[in-house]
Amino acid sequence: LLARLNRIVKTAKHINSDIPFGGVNVIFFGDYLQYSPVLDRPLYHSCTSSEQITERQIDMQCAQKLISQMNCVVELSGQSTIEDYQLLCTRIVGNPKLQASLRQKPWNEAPILVFRNTLRTQINNRAVLNKAMEMGLRPMVCVAQDYFQGKIIDDLRLRKTILELPDNKTEHLPGYLPLVPGMPVLLTENVATELGLSYGTRGIFHQLVYEESSADIQFQDKNFPTNTKFITQPKYALVEFANCKLDSELAELQAKIIPIPISEKTFLFDVKELLAENVAKAAKINKKNTKISIKRKALPLIPAYSMTTHKSQGQTLGKIIIDLVMPPGPVKVASVYVPLSRVNRLDDLLIIRPFEFAALQVKPSTAQREELKRLDRIAKTTPKRFPISM
Repeated sequence: LLARLNRIVKTAKHINSDIPFGGVNVIFFGDYLQYSPVLDRPLYHSCTSSEQITERQIDMQCAQKLISQMNCVVELSGQSTIEDYQLLCTRIVGNPKLQASLRQKPWNEAPILVFRNTLRTQINNRAVLNKAMEMGLRPMVCVAQDYFQGKIIDDLRLRKTILELPDNKTEHLPGYLPLVPGMPVLLTENVATELGLSYGTRGIFHQLVYEESSADIQFQDKNFPTNTKFITQPKYALVEFANCKLDSELAELQAKIIPIPISEKTFLFDVKELLAENVAKAAKINKKNTKISIKRKALPLIPAYSMTTHKSQGQTLGKIIIDLVMPPGPVKVASVYVPLSRVNRLDDLLIIRPFEFAALQVKPSTAQREELKRLDRIAKTTPKRFPISM
């Protein structure tokens, strides 16, 4: 993105030189302690010469060169203290001085931020089912249609396994999408960016339009009750987007309500886990490819009662509920920093359970520390080069 912006500005200025952005001064806001880009590398990550050079690799190197030419840095830095920890502890659910109930508004509508996609899906499924029960409605689940080599998958074991995959492994199209009117949802693809309907946009689900013949097909899934209505042939979902930039109402629809059609994506699935152990070993020894290409048709929506901390990055949310007890595995600075910085006020934050002070003391990675040192050196020379007269 940075490399493309550089090319566009230089083209607009009719300048074909090595001067960054055609000589236009550019100000960057942000930090290096958030999550790294999904399936990508941060700009401070060094590229190895052994990698095959692609167009994306060239853009990456161009962006790194642009960042390295920054000559003015203003830092906002600080260190968490025991007082900060004690202040955050006042927001832990169960604190007798905390006048907040997860069963009442506004906290019963606040999204729960978690670290794992599996937990996020389980919370969302349970929240939708609970809301349907409260409203006296039959649970409804929209089921994705999966195809292999142009034919719908009819092998029950394969179909069940693929439908249960987390949506971060299926190009963000969920296998099972539980729905109930009034529930919050997130878009999982760019529908119309010019209208503000892009990946991660929040909305309120109103209605599902589908082929009646697709109802009442049963799927054996322990996550949903036996009276669940499974929909296999949806047409579109009517979703309200409060910040949609559409000037006028669509025909026969209320303002801000947009029809979201079925999306189609392709992803790879490794059938090795479904093969007999001896067959799987033979395939590995003979270096046989056990991955198959699956085409999925589904609604590009997921429930938004819960989201991963990674997906929350960059958003400013109204009220949130977070967990600062880290799951097993490597812990990043972003694991705490990102969820804590999604709201404007401490009063808009609840912490689900007690946590250790060590959670606030996670150190940046080696690459992050090196980049922060470089920026710190520039920050120290900035006041000398650009003195401010009072």
